Amino acid sequence: MGEGMLSAIHGPADVHALPADQLPELCAEIRRTLVAYGHTHGGHIGSNLGMVEATVALHRVFESPRDRIVFDVSHQSYVHKMLTGRAAAYLNPARHDVTGFTNPDESEHDQFVLGHTGTSISLACGLAKTRDMTGGNGNVIAVIGDGSLSSAIAFEGLNNAAEQGGNLIIIFNDNEMSIAEDYGGMYGPLARLRASGGTAEPNIFHAFGLDYRYVEDGNDVLALVRAFESVRGIDHPVVVHIHTRKGLGLPVVADDTDTGTDNGTGNGDATVIAEDLAITEGRCEANHWQNPDSAAGKPLGARKHYGQLAMAALERRFAAEPGLVVISPATPGSNGITRAFRERAGAHYVDTGITEEHAVAFASGIAKAGGRPVLATSATFFQRTFDQLQQELALNHTPATLLDFGGGLSGADNTHSGAFDIAMFGNIPGLTCLAPTSGRDFLDMLAWATSTTNDGPVVIRVPGDAILSDERAHGADTPSETGTAVGATEPVGSDICSDTDVPAHSCPWNRYRIVRRGAQVAVLALGNTYPLGGRIVKALESAWDIAATDRTEPNAEAITKTSGDGVRSALTGPIHATLIDPRQFSTIDGETLAALATDHRLVVTLEDGQLEGGWGEKNTAWYANHPSPAVAAMRVLNFGGVKEFTDRVPLAELNERYGLTVEAVTTQIRHKLAESGH
Repeated sequence: MGEGMLSAIHGPADVHALPADQLPELCAEIRRTLVAYGHTHGGHIGSNLGMVEATVALHRVFESPRDRIVFDVSHQSYVHKMLTGRAAAYLNPARHDVTGFTNPDESEHDQFVLGHTGTSISLACGLAKTRDMTGGNGNVIAVIGDGSLSSAIAFEGLNNAAEQGGNLIIIFNDNEMSIAEDYGGMYGPLARLRASGGTAEPNIFHAFGLDYRYVEDGNDVLALVRAFESVRGIDHPVVVHIHTRKGLGLPVVADDTDTGTDNGTGNGDATVIAEDLAITEGRCEANHWQNPDSAAGKPLGARKHYGQLAMAALERRFAAEPGLVVISPATPGSNGITRAFRERAGAHYVDTGITEEHAVAFASGIAKAGGRPVLATSATFFQRTFDQLQQELALNHTPATLLDFGGGLSGADNTHSGAFDIAMFGNIPGLTCLAPTSGRDFLDMLAWATSTTNDGPVVIRVPGDAILSDERAHGADTPSETGTAVGATEPVGSDICSDTDVPAHSCPWNRYRIVRRGAQVAVLALGNTYPLGGRIVKALESAWDIAATDRTEPNAEAITKTSGDGVRSALTGPIHATLIDPRQFSTIDGETLAALATDHRLVVTLEDGQLEGGWGEKNTAWYANHPSPAVAAMRVLNFGGVKEFTDRVPLAELNERYGLTVEAVTTQIRHKLAESGH
């Protein structure tokens, strides 16, 4: 492919220079490149295949970056990147040096870093406003679609665009799909618009006071060029509604599996791409791609594994509990909410579309009326609904259950990190925040949270891959120092718990659980760091050879020679530490922390999230502010992530950076003990 037309495209000027009759050929080559790229790297292939012609037409008609193009969601910007100097990253299988979303650090043609949906019209309004206020020129184009239009902020943007006036072109990519199916009352009228060639009423865009154009064949590049030319330089806001086919160019098979994501074709006929292509739009919603585990015969990842356990446990209760409802604001399958489950659940399942704010308020309304809602989405998407979490949910103390998927440190891109969920949820008054460390605990917590015993909002941080790997390593129902395993052999939906198993009081998990009693050092390992905590405790039991490690302080060996036996023992001798599973991060278990002061000199907290404003620092502050001098003297070490955005940094590298490794933590523990002079 390196010798084709695409390799000669270094910027939009090269697209302008092509003869018109070569544009279809360029589109065909781009489509082949996308499929080949998907074979090698995965990615948002389906949505980009549907946008090939539209993107070529955009760069044929407009002059980026003078004309500003904002993609929403910017996962459909691969073709845009190819046409703006980054084609080599898609043509050469050895290269993979572009992000999955637009990013101004990559190119002046990318206006914003965008990974969440629905914001392009609002951003474009801002760009256009400043252009008009400062006497600038150029077109402003918002490209929105692939389910994004259902997002609440998109409606706010449409409303503002009509009032603001001036040049603003909104390209609505209507591929009849979101990540899964489209849900919402607007999609019926949109279907009638398509069926009528854009003439049917009511027309949602006319209702906002916007001009409107329709292009039936949104995969005809020449028709799109004509349509875009007709609105170039327009003096008022206009919507150009283009009907595209998602995944155009991929073979399809009957939809008898559920990868939990949009699988590439999405033209409304419930088909998926051939399994051997293995292209989906999932990967735990962090980067939105992965090969489907079930199709590849691999064990499920943590999200789908624990998600399916949860859905199976809830499904058994549907017949007897009419108010039990599962809610997903789109992206259901990546969280184990399979198509088969959705069909069986019927009215017990609601997909609200890409509307996280509405979903939380909706859940609060269900709970207020006596129902038991369970809202499942990603940590990164819960960030979008902070006000509803605080006001509609916590302030009203309604018993809704939130399943927080993908929380914690990960190799995600900078728009989809789950590293901030503990700091966010843990600082909302009245919200119970649970962090299970096994499948058994997870289902026990889910059973309690959705029972009549509980009367308030609960968020459950769904266990991650570290916990699932530990469970599988120890086998089903096998106790270990790093937890009680459910294991890979545990059948999905087995009777692990029921409401009667859970104590009938406000929250059974307010107290930290002491898994192993020791002395001197207590390791408090929250949630996904619990397996690491177990390994640290084991490592501390062994004598430490200073000469065998290069991670000690330079003068560590000198300290052992000039100090007493107590210092040498702290640096090198076995330490029989206490291991604690906190199980929750909404309150501090002061009784346990105070008790540790009797025979411990150091408390260590571990969390796989942002340290600043997180859970560990609260334990440190509790000790520092305690009225008893003996308790306040406790030394505390906190380990967690730095307050920063990271972009596709491998998790192992992040753990090294933040000191979340056995060697780094044990080294600091021993030196902290030695500093105390005991």
